[in-house]
Amino acid sequence: MAKFELKLPKMGESVAEATITSWLKEVGDTIEMDEAVLEIATDKVDSEVPSEVDGVLIEKRFNVDDVVQVGQVIAVIETEGDDVSDTQREVVTESENKERVAVEAVAQTISVAKDEVTSISSAKGRFYSPLVKSIAKQEGIIQNELDTITGSGKDGRVTKNDILAYLENRGSTKVEKASTKPVVKAEPQQKTVPVPVIASGEDEIIEMTRMGKLVAHHMVESIQTSAHVQSFIEADVTKIWNWRKKVKDGFMKREGENLTFTPIFMEAIAKALRDFPMMNISVKGDTIIKKKNINLGMAAALPDGNLIVPVIKNADQLNLVGMTKQVNDLANRARLNQLKPDDIQGGTYTVTNVGTFGSIMGTPIINQPQVGILALGAIRKVPAVIETSEGDFIGIRYKMFLSHSYDHRVVNGALGGQFVKAVKDYLEAWDSDREI
Repeated sequence: MAKFELKLPKMGESVAEATITSWLKEVGDTIEMDEAVLEIATDKVDSEVPSEVDGVLIEKRFNVDDVVQVGQVIAVIETEGDDVSDTQREVVTESENKERVAVEAVAQTISVAKDEVTSISSAKGRFYSPLVKSIAKQEGIIQNELDTITGSGKDGRVTKNDILAYLENRGSTKVEKASTKPVVKAEPQQKTVPVPVIASGEDEIIEMTRMGKLVAHHMVESIQTSAHVQSFIEADVTKIWNWRKKVKDGFMKREGENLTFTPIFMEAIAKALRDFPMMNISVKGDTIIKKKNINLGMAAALPDGNLIVPVIKNADQLNLVGMTKQVNDLANRARLNQLKPDDIQGGTYTVTNVGTFGSIMGTPIINQPQVGILALGAIRKVPAVIETSEGDFIGIRYKMFLSHSYDHRVVNGALGGQFVKAVKDYLEAWDSDREI
């Protein structure tokens, strides 16, 4: 028999670690290739880790709620094959131990610098993950202050969400660092004290999910980062409505895919981004990063009410068939909680369809570090003035509102308005005789 080491796979450029949320297999269970062994959670998405071989699970290196670094061995699977000699086994074991010690040593020293944060090791015996230590260092949290934070993790461990929640409410209780420099105190300012929320015996208390907490933090952070401004415009999509009604059945028979309005709108938005590349940017400090690729984020609601944003990569290079397949695939896997970390990485602009729930318009929050997001309102059948060479008359048209939120630090009103106007023009200029 041979042993196979199952390691935490790489999950995108910005993901260095993950938390184990549950083991789907126990020691002694038979595992097939590509079968999920455990579930993990990162700061961006929940995912499963599949087995790369057929075999039997003989060892689990980590427990639920443990934080694992990318590349670390998380489980050992016994497979069919030749036995390893005692000499070889000793060499392999020694090598494994050295590698594991090295990886753990690196993990324990992530973001360590020569200050008081480097020596965080509470007398209470609390464990602080490398990520928590890194955040503490960046925010100037010293040992005594860190020890006061209530942890929600296993055995009272302080998680990333705990320290971020603490920082949001951090105020007069902050422990001051010792300094030899004179301190100039500003005039005290009145602070708004939040009204305490009191639950009565008849109220139901519901704990927020992990993803719900992450989304909430991301939304608050976006408001605090970007100067949000909105532009609204109404688009006549009668041509698109009638064209889709005419071709959708044939499209389903030929492609096996349902042709919704979303890929049609995505195509128009990708074209507009190509026309206005300064909407396809990110802000980093005092510099602007102009993105080469147009990667459209597509906000999708999950069954539990949370939100996730899978990304259509190089959207401007897809034809309508390709766009439809991408939209349907990502939407289906989002509903089934089968998205991979790479599926939500690298977005440069986001689209959200508030019309799905009947809203005619909205003021969406920018998905950082992007600078714009477009909300698609519900398509309504309304009376409208139609201009012709023979005069104006009233007719029934299909119309919708486009709501564009953008970062006013780098996008002025002219650019924000011109971009959403370009989307409208592409939609209204739809070719009623288009073939796909």
